[in-house]
Parts: sequence; structure tokens; C-alpha cells
Amino acid sequence: MSPQSFEFHLPLSPEDLLKSGSVNQYVVQEVLPIKHLSSQLRAFQSAFRAHGPLAMLEHFDTIYSILHHFRSIDPGLKEDTLEFLIKVVSRHSQELPSILDDATLSVSDRSAHLNALKMNCYALIRLLESFENATNQTSLICLDVGGKGKKARAKAALGFDWEEERHSVLQLLTQLLQLNVRHLWNHSVIEEEFVSLVTGCCYRLLENPTIGHQKNRTTREAIVHLLGVALVRYNHMLSATVKIIQMLQHFEHVPSILVAAVSLWATDYGMKSIVGEIVREIGQKCPQELSRDTAGAKGFAAFLTELAERIPAILMSSMCILLDHLDGESYMMRNAVLAAMAEMILQVLKGDQLEETARETRDQFLDILQAHGHDVNSFVRSRVLQLFTRIVQQKVLPLTRFQAVVGLAVGRLADKSVLVCKNAIQLLASFLANNPFSCKLSDTDLAGPLQKEIQKLQEMRAQRRTTVASAALDPEEEWEAMLPEVKSTLQQLLQLPQEEVDQPIADTETAEEVQGRIRKLLAKASYKQAIILTREATSHFKESEPFSQTDPEENSFLNLLEIIFKGPAASTQRSHGDTAPGQTDSKDSPSVSEPEGSQKDDELVKQEMLVQYLQDAYSFSQKVTEAIGIISKMMYENTTTVVQEVIEFFVMVFQFGVPQALFGVRRMLPLIWSKEPGVREAVLSAYRQLYLSPKGDSARATAQALVHNLSLLLVDASVGTIQCLEEILCEFVQKDEIKPAVTQLLWERATEKVPCSPLERCSSIMLLGMMARGKPEIVGSNLDTLVTLGLDEKFPQDYRLAQQVCLAIANISDRRKPSQGERLPPFRLPQEHRLFERLREMVTKGFAHPDPLWIPFKEVAVSLTYQLAEGPEVICAQMLQGCAKQALEKLEKDGAEEDPKEVAPMLPTFLLMNLLSLAGDVALQQLVHLEQAVSGELGRRRVLQEEREQRTKDPKEKSTSSETTMEEELGLVGATADDPEAELIRSICEKELLDGDQLLAAFVPLLLKVCNNPGLYSNPDLCAAASLALGKFCMVSATFCDSQLRLLFTMLEKSPLPTVRSNLMVATGDLAIRFPNLVDPWTPHLYARLRDPAQQVRRTAGLVMTHLILKDMVKVKGQVSEMAVLLIDPVPQIAALAKNFFNELSHKGNAIYNLLPDIISRLSDPEGGVEEEPFHTIMKQLLSYITKDKQTESLVEKLCQRFRTARTERQYRDLAYCMSQLPLTERGLHKMLDNFNCFGDKLLDEAVFSAFLSVVGKLRRGAKPEGKAVIDEFEQKLRACHTRGMDGIEELETAQGGSQRALSAKKPSAVSRQQPLASVDSDNDFVTPKPRRTNPRRPNTQQRKSKKKAKVVFSSDEETSEDELLAEMTEEETPKRTTPIRRASARRPRS
Repeated sequence: MSPQSFEFHLPLSPEDLLKSGSVNQYVVQEVLPIKHLSSQLRAFQSAFRAHGPLAMLEHFDTIYSILHHFRSIDPGLKEDTLEFLIKVVSRHSQELPSILDDATLSVSDRSAHLNALKMNCYALIRLLESFENATNQTSLICLDVGGKGKKARAKAALGFDWEEERHSVLQLLTQLLQLNVRHLWNHSVIEEEFVSLVTGCCYRLLENPTIGHQKNRTTREAIVHLLGVALVRYNHMLSATVKIIQMLQHFEHVPSILVAAVSLWATDYGMKSIVGEIVREIGQKCPQELSRDTAGAKGFAAFLTELAERIPAILMSSMCILLDHLDGESYMMRNAVLAAMAEMILQVLKGDQLEETARETRDQFLDILQAHGHDVNSFVRSRVLQLFTRIVQQKVLPLTRFQAVVGLAVGRLADKSVLVCKNAIQLLASFLANNPFSCKLSDTDLAGPLQKEIQKLQEMRAQRRTTVASAALDPEEEWEAMLPEVKSTLQQLLQLPQEEVDQPIADTETAEEVQGRIRKLLAKASYKQAIILTREATSHFKESEPFSQTDPEENSFLNLLEIIFKGPAASTQRSHGDTAPGQTDSKDSPSVSEPEGSQKDDELVKQEMLVQYLQDAYSFSQKVTEAIGIISKMMYENTTTVVQEVIEFFVMVFQFGVPQALFGVRRMLPLIWSKEPGVREAVLSAYRQLYLSPKGDSARATAQALVHNLSLLLVDASVGTIQCLEEILCEFVQKDEIKPAVTQLLWERATEKVPCSPLERCSSIMLLGMMARGKPEIVGSNLDTLVTLGLDEKFPQDYRLAQQVCLAIANISDRRKPSQGERLPPFRLPQEHRLFERLREMVTKGFAHPDPLWIPFKEVAVSLTYQLAEGPEVICAQMLQGCAKQALEKLEKDGAEEDPKEVAPMLPTFLLMNLLSLAGDVALQQLVHLEQAVSGELGRRRVLQEEREQRTKDPKEKSTSSETTMEEELGLVGATADDPEAELIRSICEKELLDGDQLLAAFVPLLLKVCNNPGLYSNPDLCAAASLALGKFCMVSATFCDSQLRLLFTMLEKSPLPTVRSNLMVATGDLAIRFPNLVDPWTPHLYARLRDPAQQVRRTAGLVMTHLILKDMVKVKGQVSEMAVLLIDPVPQIAALAKNFFNELSHKGNAIYNLLPDIISRLSDPEGGVEEEPFHTIMKQLLSYITKDKQTESLVEKLCQRFRTARTERQYRDLAYCMSQLPLTERGLHKMLDNFNCFGDKLLDEAVFSAFLSVVGKLRRGAKPEGKAVIDEFEQKLRACHTRGMDGIEELETAQGGSQRALSAKKPSAVSRQQPLASVDSDNDFVTPKPRRTNPRRPNTQQRKSKKKAKVVFSSDEETSEDELLAEMTEEETPKRTTPIRRASARRPRS
């Protein structure tokens, strides 16, 4: 077929070129074999050199054959073909401009060039795609193989670097399309197939996931430019839009690539309309379909979001099309539309110079954003808060919106979603950092200026009103204004005959009333009627002023009208003859006051703006204060990221001077003990930022600011706060973050080298002591200095300073029990050291003075003596003897002065209190000293002795001892090798410390006498000291403790003093840890204090019981319901303590699940339970810890069975409420259906029925389609029972007929719920139905019958199914210590 006689049709598939089509259609004659391809390619090259690009018309079959055999041919031939085709197309593109401009070009030549163009482009593009496919396959193989050299392997497979060549091919195609090749077609209408051939290749390249890699950047740019040319020159917009939509739906990597392309086309190529077309296609997508097509929604959302970031101004005109997606189900699309709006606000709709339409658009966008802050989806709410954060950070939020958006953020702090709460905190932090009001946002500081300026504004307004009233249009001026018209009207009427007035003068009307009518007519500009009425009045009231003096002439009539209009004042003025000066003044005054009036108006406007500014600042400050209260409660959330955000927020709030921020800064202190490294580091970072980086011109000024800030934290700080701060300072000191200048300043303030108050001096010593924890040498090197400044003899003695000095000195040694691996002896000071001499003197001399600070000081002094002194018992014995001697001397002195026959000698109360308190402290510290220091030292010496003996042993003995040691390590030796030191110390405590010959024993009778006679010794402070001392004495010996427990618990229960009960609660808690077997029978008395009327006692009891239960030191019995009651305590701190207890208990395996039946039973008991509303609050909290499906199913079954034994309607309602709070699943629903007869007759009660309906609602929300039938069946049963009782069930089953019987045939277990409600007389009625099982199981040998009980009891009084055994622990497996809990398996052990 000659080149001039055929037409090349671009095929849909390569095989189409082998088929004969229409007349003159080009058909490939022969697919050449591989062996001839090289020679034929050389022939083509020769023809090209001879005939140019038209040689393709003769040799297309050669190129087609190469493409056909592409996978099989040699890489060298592939490379030669590509290189040659590039040369052919390049040559053709160079020749085409002259050919296209040739007006004499014949039809045959044009057809030849057109066919050559299509053949060349088809061949080049097919070759490009073949190389691309081969590269992708090679990449996949390399991906499987892994390792280095992937690029080298790919290059070896093709023979060259394809990525470099691909770019040149795309550039060549772009260059070709930029020519006016449309002239080669008839009527210059280019065929769509040719454009699709080129663009289709581009889209297929974009579908490759690797196209987004950085190495392919040049290829991406070339594709985008090529498609841009097609859009501009070849009307490709419709096809491009459709293809882009398809790609966004199916390829997740293309959104960012297509955004770059579309933004380039819209800006550089001027194709803004394509943005509207694409957005229109997305906007027309059905929201319901997008909710199912998550991949498509994700692609569209990413595309819109990024497009808005790049070209928001162009996209804004199409936003109305996307608004329907804000009401759709796809949250990703809602997020995308909202993000696009935010970008337009950030980049386009910003500034104060916006036009009215732009301002309205901005306000609409902000309204939509605010509305979606309450979206049903948490991701949308979170996204809205993130967008507002950006808007606030870039300062484009209008001031009028501040309060509304701050209110939105504060409201979202209570959101259930952790992510929303986190973003709400970030938004509030951004508001603080970018607020336009002030760098200090204290509402108390702002309230004063606000009130002052409001008062000033009110005064200015009042003055303005007065001025306006006085400056209102004067009647004189008004008359002057109307005079010309009145005069002309009068002249006309004088010439005409007299007319009658519309409303003639009535007989009863007076002259004053007529004057008023005339005045109103003149004011309305009804001059004619006014003049006519005046005429009539002159004849009607001839004797009445002012009508009596009127002449008929014009001037006299005008004067009369003037007098009437101006009122009586005018006549007075006229009579005095000062009308002219008055007129002059009225004319001159406006010219003088005009500048003053405008100036006052400006001042008023400025004052209004100032008040509005202060009002906004005050409102913003109040919102921040409100947020602080909410955010501070989130500080102990389980989510680490939220806690970190809260900490950062309080740092920022503190820096802005909000007074309540200090509360949050202190509240975060306990988080230093957090097990989460991120939280601990956040606290350290916060305090580092707040306190270690103060502003100062010099190192000295910086140190002063730092010390001042830290001292403020110590004001009114609790012991816990001080311990936390000590840990933080210790960390900073160990990392050398506290500069020496700070330490130097603290010593200068402590030694009074710089002037400071006594409180500042005391806080400096406290800070030095805290820092000594990290570096003991800070205090150790200046020990004598501290003793001198704090413990020197002076009058009066400063016991607060002395106490802080003792605490600081105590930090130079480690207080922990030394381990047996220690080689060096512990740090001790000799008895003769000046420190102990001064301590002994201060304790004994202060004993006789009634100073309340002496008691805490002597406690610290005794503790320090036992911690640092060699033989501390000798020093403390001297203290005790000295104080006792003073008491006896005082007693003898008073006895000698008074008549012994009349009154027994009396000892001052404070002396007795001080003596008993000191004895208790010595007893407790002696015990601690023996068990820690002495026991540790004995153990250390024993280990050293054993090591010395080991070195002197023979080799045979060594091998024997090593075997023994190995056995001990493996636990093969029994408990014979108990700690010998502990046994010795125990023996000393039991037999010697409180023995009759010991010093401490001498105080026991006195102590018991005071405690046994509260009526005789009724002083509150004495009772508190005696009870505490008794508790400390009981800690020493088990024998003494056992003998005095009854006295302790009697005082705990019956003492009228809350302080005594609180102290004894702590003491008995310690005794429960030291002597658990002795205290165990008294455990109910400990639980009883949880209902103490005094909140101080309840709080202490809650703390003590929390520690005892969580450490497994007391058995968790049914009385734990008393802890549950604390959840509704009116004191928030106690309720928070109880909530924290159950949070921790929920981590201990099945603990709460096992306790719940007893708790429900006790709390719903009509005799000793709680009210209905508090019961709901408690159970809602407790049931939230039930998360395992097996636990839920077991509880459902138990609760259903309890309906049978419930006695009152209140108990029915309580049980139903508990059922409604459980996280029920489909299996739980089946359990309820199986046990329907247990509660069916109770559904007549409205509250019970409502609770079960709420269960149905919860089940429907997450139900699968196949489970909805069961839910419907359950709901029908509920409604039938509610309306007609249990008879309704029978009617329902009769109506259902055979279908119900068929269902029961499929489910044998359903028979149980079709049986009528049985009598309650038999014990067998309380047996839990056996679960349905398909696999055989052994009979349960642990079944036992339940006993009838008068009240609702949930203990395991019923048959236990195997499913329950999997969720409960057996008695043997109940942990006595904190160990992992194992579940008892009900399966038969393998033999």
C-alpha cells in the first residue's frame, strides 16, 4: 500500500492494526520475526537518512514488530529503537513548522505528514509505555529481593537509565503539541483519539505510585506541562476533569500531584475554569455514596484541602457547590470543606479593608466553622478547633468573634473525645499567646480599671445629654427660621376673605388650650390653619392674654404668633426689652461651641472604645479562668498527650499572670512521680521554664528572681507539695541546672548577710535542704554554720527556723535501709557532736514553755538524732529524762505551795501533752532505728564476716558452700534461712523495749491513764497527743498492741474529737500493716469511719483504706460498699479520692467484678443503703469498669436472677438501672432472653420498663443486620409485658404461632424463657441456668444450693456455670499480695 493511498487510524489496542478495517485504512502486513528486527531497523535508519521522517510510512511494520516482541528482544535493540524514534520525532517537529506554514501544500503531502505524525507519536508513546511497564516489573522484583543496588539492577535489566530518557521523551511530545499540528487535519479539527493518545500516556504515568518520589520530580513537571498544553490548545478540559475525578477515587498517592498540576494550570496557563469543573464534579457526588466509598472520599478530601492551600482565591468562587457535603455522612469531606474555608479566611478574606461582600463571605465561613465545632463526629470537632488555632495564631480572627470562639473552646473541654479536648487546650493556649488585650490577664486587676472607666463614660454621657438638651434648637431660632413663610402666608390671608377653621373653638375651651393648638400647628408648619385659628381666638378671647392686645395689622399679628409659639418666656423677655441681645447670643454661641462639641464627641467615642476594650479583656480573662478550672481536672487523665498539653497550657497561663494559674502549677507537682517518662519530663520542663529561666540583667539578678519565685511556691505549701518540689530541685541539682550564684544567695539570706524577712530566711533554709538531696555537700560542708544559725541559744527560740534547719541537715544522709551489698558503714556523727548537744538542750529547755511550735520541732529533732547519731537512744533517753524531771519538779513545787489535804497537785496540761508526745516519738523512732539502721548494719557485718570466712576456707569447703548458695538461689532450701537480724530485732521489740526495766515502760501507765479517762483529761490537744502516742507505742510490740486494741478502737469510734479519730485512723492503718492478724478482726470498725460525720475523718479513712486495700493488707469484703458511698461525698476531694481508689482497683484483675454483687446488694438494701439518685451515680461509675464480655454476660445473668429475690419496687428499679449501664453485646441479649421470666412481671413499673428500653436502644446502635431480629423480638416482649403483664407474653407467642415454635426448635435453650413464672418457694428456682454449649463437659462438682435470704444478696449463693468460672477467681487464687491474677480453668486436666 503506497503512502499516499492509506490513512493511519489510531488503534484502541495494538491488535487492531492487524485487522482490515475501512477502505484505505492502514494495516500491518507482517509481524517480523525477532531475528530480522535488527536488519530491518538498520534499513529504516537508512531510509530515514534518505527521506526524513516520512520514512516511517514505509517502515512502520518494523517498529510495530519491535513493540510486539518487546519483552523478548535484546536490551541493546530496545535502546537503539528508542534513540532512533526520538531522533525521528525530533526531526519531524523541526520540519513541521515550515510545512504547516506552506500555503501550497498539496492534499497528498498533508495526508502523508499527518500519517507520519500519528505513526511517529503512536510508536514513541507505545515504546515509552513498554519501557515504563518493564521498569515497574523490575522494581517489584528488586523490592522482593531487597538490599542495595536496586537502581543498578534496574539499569542492567534495561541497558540504560530509563528515568533520564523518559523526561526527554515527554519534553519532545510537549514540543510537538505546541505546534499548530491541527492544520494537518481537515478543517483544522484535530481528532480526539490523537489527543487521548498523548494525554492517556501522561495519566498512566501518574498512576504509578513511585511518580511522587523526589527523584521523579522532573518527570512530574514534564507531564504537567504536557497536559497544560493539551488543555490550552486542544480543548482537553472535559476529558481531564473526568480523568482527574477517576484517579482521585482509585489512587491514594495522586491528590498532592494533581493539586500541583491544577494549581499550575490555573495560574501559569490561565485555565482557572478547570478548577470550577473539577469542584463541580466533586460537589455533584452523592454524599451517601461517598460515605460508603471511603477511598474516594479520602482522595477528594485531600485534593480539596491541598488545593485550598495553594489557590484559595480561585477555589472560593466554587465553594457554594461543596456546601452540600457539609450535611453529608462522610466526615472526611466535611473536614475538607471546612479546611478550605479556613484557608480562604487565612489567605484571602483577611484584613480590615475588606469589601462588604467579602466581609459577609468571611462571616458566613466563620459561622459554619463555629457550628461544626458541635459536629456529631469527633474528628470534625477536632479539625475545627485545629483550624481556629491556625486562624488565631495568624491573627486573622475578627475581634467581634473572640468571645464566641473562646466560649466554643471552653465548651469543648468537656468533650468525650480525648483528641477534641487536646485541641481545645491548644486553641486556648493560642488565644492566650495571641490575645490583643494584655500581657497580664488577671480578672481582678482588670475589674478595677473597667469599673473606673465605665463610671467615667457614664459621667461623659450624662454631661453630653445635658449639653444636647441645652443646645437643642432654641424657640427663638425656630421662629426666625419659619418667620418668612408665616409672613407670606399672613399677607395672602389678609388679602382674602376670612375663612373658617377646620376645628372651631369649643365653648369649653380655654385660652391656654387654644394657644397649645396654635403652637402645634406652627410646629407642624400648618401656618394657614394657625393664622385662621389665631384670628378666631382674638375675637373669642377679647379679654384674655395675649389675644386682648392684638391689632389687626400685620406686625402686631406676627408679634402675637411669636408670643404664642415661644411661650411665656418670650413675653417676659420682650417686656424687659432684651430680645435683641438674646438673638445675638443665640446666633453667636453655635459658632463658638461647634469645635468644642466635636472635640467632646471624639472624646466620648474614644471613651466608649476604651470601655469596650476593657470589657472584652475582662470577659476573655473570665473565660480563661473558667477554662483553668476545667483543665486542671484533666491533669490526671490516662492519656499522656492530654496531660502534656495541660501542663504546657498552665505554663503559658502562668506567664500571662492569671492568678489561678498558680493553682494549676502546684497541682502538676505530684506528676513528678508519674511512671510515664513523657509526663515526668513535661513537669520538669515546665518548672525549668517557669523558675530556672527568670529574666535578669545579671547573674545576681537572675538568682534573686529565681529564689523569689521558688519561695512563693513554699507559701502555705502542704507536706506533699514540699516533697514534690524537693524531688524536682534534686533533679535540677543533679543535672547542674541550678547555678552556684543561686546557692550563694540562699546561704547569704540564711546567714542574714543580705537583709530579708524571717519568712524568707526560713524558705532559704528549706530550699538549701531540698537541694542537699541532690548534692549533700551543699549542706554537709556548712553543717556548723547551720547549727549556729538555727540551733544557737537565744530568746525567744525560733522553733520554726530550728525545724527547717533539722530537716535540711537530715538530707545529708540516706534515710533508706542499707542493703546487704553495702560495704561501707553508714554515715554517723559522734554523740558528742555539737549538733546533738544543741538539740538536747533545745528540746529540754523548750519543754517547759507552752509554744505550739515546740512539738513539731522536737519530732524532727528526735528523728534527726536517730538518723545521724552514734547511739541515739542514749541522747533521746537524756531528753526524756530531762523533760520528765522538769514535770516532776513542777508537780512537787505546785504540791508544796498548795495544801495537799484540800486539792491534789495539778500539772499544767501542756507539760503532760509535751511529755506524752515526746515519749511517743522516741518509741516510734527507736523502733525505726532498730528495724532499719541496726538491722541493716548487723546484716552488713554478717555478710562481711561470711566473705572473710569464705576466703579462709579450703577448696573442698568452698565447693560445698557454692553448691549451698546455688540451692538457696534456686529456692531449694526451706524457710530456715530466714533473716536472723529481723528475728533478733523482733525479739528485742517484744521483750525488752516496753519491759518494766526500760525507760519507755515508765510512761505506759501514765499514757493509759490519760487515754482511759477522757472525762478527766478532756483537753483536745492532750487527747490528740495521747491517742497518737498510744498508737506509736502499739507499733513497738505485738503483745502490747493486742492488749490495747480494744481501747484504740473504742477511742476511734467514740471520741467526740475529729482530730483524735483522724489520728487513730492513721495509727490503726499502720498497725494493720505491721500486725495484720491482730487487726483483721477489727476491720469492720475501720470501714465504719468512711461514714464518719466529720469530713476530716472521712478523708483520712479513705486514704488509709485505699492504701490497705490496694496493698492487700486487709481482706476486701462487702464493706467496700462504704468506699463506693464516698463517690457521692459532698466534699469534692473525698469523692475524687474514692474515684481514684476504684480506678486503681480496676487494674487488679477481676477485683471490681467480684465485688459488684455485694456492693449492689448493700447499696440497694432499704435498711442501710443509699437513696435512688446517689445509687445511680455510684453504679454508673462502678459499672464503667466492666469491659470484658464474659464478665458482662455473667453479671446480666446474676442481675436477672436477683429480680426474683428483690422485695421492693426500689430494688427492681435499681437492678434494672444496673442492667441498663452494662456494655451489652448480642450474647448478653441472649442471656436476658433466656432469663426473661425472672423480670418480665416487673416490667409493669415504668422506671424498670424505661431502663430495659434504654438497653434496646444501646443494642440497636451497634447491631449487625442479622442481630436486629433478636432485638426486635426482645423489644416486643418488653412492650407486651409492660402493657399486659406476663399474659402479654402468652398472647404474643400465640400470635406468632408456628414461627415461634420453629425458632424454639432451633434453639433448645429458648424453652426456659417460654415456661411460666414458677413459684419462689423452691430453692431450685434460684439455680443459675446452665449455659448453652455444643461440646460435652464434665459435671460441675462445685454446685451448691442457695439459701433463702430476707434481703437481696449477691454473694455466690447460686450454682456457678463454667462461663462464670472463667471470669471469677477461686478462693485459692485470690491474691494476698500484689501478684498477677490467674484464672481458674474449668477444663479437665490432661492425664
